[in-house]
Amino acid sequence: MAEVQVRVNGRVYAVGCEDGQEQHLLDLAALFDAQVTQVAGQVGQLGETRLFLLGALLLADELA
Repeated sequence: MAEVQVRVNGRVYAVGCEDGQEQHLLDLAALFDAQVTQVAGQVGQLGETRLFLLGALLLADELA
């Protein structure tokens, strides 16, 4: 199992993934970070949990 360091909202998180999936995970984290950055710019820093929740909901809405 591989581990990568992803940065979201200025913080670094260690995340495990299957071997060979490291770049895909980094790309997903970058997409999520961009969404979180956009949300923070629109509504301000709400606290990390709420900010991440709103970012995840907006991404899910785009996928739906």
